[in-house]
Amino acid sequence: MSVTADAVREVCTDAVFERGEGYLAESRISEIHRVDDTVTAVVVGSRQYDVHVDLAADEFDPWCECPYDGPGACKHVVAVLLRCLDDVPPDEGDRLDAALDAADGDDLQVFLRDVVATDAALREQFFARFGESSSRSVDELRAAIDRRFEETNPEYYVVFEPIDFSEWFNLAAEYRDQGQDAAAAVVYRALVESLDDNMERVDGAYDHFSQAFARALDGYVECAATADREADRATDDVTFLEERMESGTPFLADQFERAATELQEELTAEFDGRL
Repeated sequence: MSVTADAVREVCTDAVFERGEGYLAESRISEIHRVDDTVTAVVVGSRQYDVHVDLAADEFDPWCECPYDGPGACKHVVAVLLRCLDDVPPDEGDRLDAALDAADGDDLQVFLRDVVATDAALREQFFARFGESSSRSVDELRAAIDRRFEETNPEYYVVFEPIDFSEWFNLAAEYRDQGQDAAAAVVYRALVESLDDNMERVDGAYDHFSQAFARALDGYVECAATADREADRATDDVTFLEERMESGTPFLADQFERAATELQEELTAEFDGRL
């Protein structure tokens, strides 16, 4: 999707577009970088907000950590997109590629090991990418997601601003790409559990958290069904969904019921097909 004023207007309201123009004119973008088509930036509002957009994606696939919960993109995203109209940041991907090409293989391996050794999330992503099975349980992954809720607003119980769950969605996607559906299901289940139990804390950005929950639940059903077929065994996946339907957040009960029904139908159809 090319960055034009009309394209930016399509992803936000008129009022937000004007606010984004104002932010750009006021030099509110304190930092901006680009690698390939991905632009990351820091925009100063009531505080500093991280923003990233994909210039090649439909509707730019925007993300901002601000509490905006209205239709379309927020003013911080709009300011970044408008900056890219006439002054797109230089592509640092070429510099990255050149550095990788010039690096000594042994030195690169040592550097990578040092980085991965000190970052549990990156280490899990590395294992997923190169075919290693997951070593983290649902409880371990969920604890990491729960911490994100705690860190977002440490002084208060409620959460006003969206949380970036891309770390876990990307991990699940990597496992799926490698054909490890059972490992992906573990990640999705951790997301489902954490979002369900923390939803009562949400007091802003409702659409963001609801969409994240629906995405995690759909991913869980798809991967659990595939993993069950591959393992040729029944699991407690349907039971988990049915229990959450009764004990979880009340307004999510219908989604749990739908998911349990879909998963049961998938497993039943597979069993009947073998008779």
